[in-house]
Amino acid sequence: MPSFYLTYAGSRFHGVQEGQGPQLLICLHGFGESALHFVPLVKTMGARFTIVALDMPLHGKTEWNEKRAFTPADLQALIMMVLQQQQQERFSLMGYSMGGRLSLCLVPPMAARLQHLLLLAPDGIRNNPWHMFVTRTWLGNRLFKHVTYHPALLFKLLSFVHKLGGVNESVYKFVYNSMNKLDKRVQVYQVWTVMRRMLPHLRACRQLLAQYNIPTLLIYGKFDRIIPAVLGQRLVNGTFPGEILVLDKGHQLISPELGSTILSKI
Repeated sequence: MPSFYLTYAGSRFHGVQEGQGPQLLICLHGFGESALHFVPLVKTMGARFTIVALDMPLHGKTEWNEKRAFTPADLQALIMMVLQQQQQERFSLMGYSMGGRLSLCLVPPMAARLQHLLLLAPDGIRNNPWHMFVTRTWLGNRLFKHVTYHPALLFKLLSFVHKLGGVNESVYKFVYNSMNKLDKRVQVYQVWTVMRRMLPHLRACRQLLAQYNIPTLLIYGKFDRIIPAVLGQRLVNGTFPGEILVLDKGHQLISPELGSTILSKI
């Protein structure tokens, strides 16, 4: 996919663009991934949409040089730059996993410009108390940093809770595989810390999705034990045109076939 860069403050954001469709679709990727994760959708969605995907801070080729957290205002400013670049007033928004959390943060300031909201196994619909503790409190962040470099206690606790049945096998393997090497733990610590201000306000999202009558599609994997489909009911409450679709997949959802499925729904 052809790439481009956007200069923002002292940072530089990398993006990719593909497709020749008249409508604009902006895509936000998941943790540890990049804008290229959306390439498979071009085959089926590129005739209807011009697809633009951005690398988020600490991902892909983006250079986040600000000595502070990334905020919804930063993301809104980037999206406005993309709209100006594409000479568009309105756009559809797709967010996968972590990108779903970021997408929900965009709803309050940008609802009037949204044509469709597409959330793929979105994070952020349910607040994780551990995530809140280690990212929003001084003590929690200090503990998180210590565990990043001294993980023995973390793995002992994880194994203990797993044996007691407090953590299912999928979540246990996900956490272990995400934290079993130093570079992985450092990335988790840095990304969670930089993204600590990206907290969706679901009540505001529901109100604005209803006010602007925005078609919203939530897609989950039937076998996803990390972000289960039941969470979608916290957002989709019947006040706006929202639908929850469950596929015979796990957490990884993106494929050319997914593009066809989305097009049949919007």
